[in-house]
Amino acid sequence: MSLLRRAVAPLVVAVLALAFALTILGGEETCTLTAKFPRAISIYEGSDVRVLGVPIGKVDSVTPSGTEVEVHIHYDADVSLPEDAQAVIVAPSVVGDRYIQITPVHDGGPVLEDGATLEVDSTATPIELDQIYASIDELTVALGPTGANADGALSDLLRTTAENFGGQGAQLNRTIRDFGELSQTLDDNKEELFGSAAELESFIGTLARNDTTVRRFNTSLAEVSTMLEGEREELSAALGNLSTALGRVSVFVRENRESLGRNVTGLNRVAKVLVKQRDALDEVLRAGPLALNNLFLAYNPQTGTLDTNANLGNLANEIVSDPGLLLCSFVAQVDKTGTLCDLIDSILPRPGALTKPGAAGAAREERVDPSFGGLVEVTR
Repeated sequence: MSLLRRAVAPLVVAVLALAFALTILGGEETCTLTAKFPRAISIYEGSDVRVLGVPIGKVDSVTPSGTEVEVHIHYDADVSLPEDAQAVIVAPSVVGDRYIQITPVHDGGPVLEDGATLEVDSTATPIELDQIYASIDELTVALGPTGANADGALSDLLRTTAENFGGQGAQLNRTIRDFGELSQTLDDNKEELFGSAAELESFIGTLARNDTTVRRFNTSLAEVSTMLEGEREELSAALGNLSTALGRVSVFVRENRESLGRNVTGLNRVAKVLVKQRDALDEVLRAGPLALNNLFLAYNPQTGTLDTNANLGNLANEIVSDPGLLLCSFVAQVDKTGTLCDLIDSILPRPGALTKPGAAGAAREERVDPSFGGLVEVTR
């Protein structure tokens, strides 16, 4: 029994050691990522890789490559990174280790593939302290006695500014506050502001494309302005008279509102009648000039009479010889289709039916038939 215990004990220890090694060294799956930076100061093997400040992986290696630095990292496989992810070196303090932040947080959509590479345009590095010192040094030299203040111009500017702003601290403070409020207002309405700017740009572009037309319009407007300036007295008098007339018209309309309303109503009815009788009015307008001309020719100024020839005898002969033709000449003024003429021809007797020959003699004597060929009943 003791021999069995001595054999099992090393086996249990080996299993526990193997389980510990798998848990610590290789118990979780990871993904890899390569990020290229222009420089990677204070980034070392083992530096943290974080998302929103939470560690998700480590830096495996930092390798210089020409003008770039390739940083190889691994992170937990259960962490999803967006396809457009960026890598940023974050410096929590001026002195101390730095870490790599992956941003933005994945909130849906395509994810970054395992083994992907972020180029330099997808990474960012902090400004180094020596760069700040160098910039300050360059600014100091530029403003110093060998730069902008070579002739004392900067000193004069500072002295004049101090004199002008002396005692105006409250006003300057208020101006800065108002400018801040203006900036906030513009930020809150940036869409409307940009929209107005775009429309203004479109309007200016239209004016530029029609430069000749705009210049001609400005010239015409200048000529009109010059003419109005020369006629300003007459224009002023005309406007004064117009104002007086409009005042009187207003009083007239106010005092005669009911009568004007009735007149407008009546005028509306007259207009409707004219619209309904537009064909007749068209006929009058076409035949009126001829009728007036005939009336002018029929007037005899010596006797003050209208000299006309009725041709009643010819009319009677036409009635007797061909009544249908006579009636058709009347109705044709109204019926342009000829339907009424066909109807009249079918009803009235044929031409010459209303005439009777004489009882004796070689010549025939025409006589009117009062019954119109039996169409009208008469007493014999």
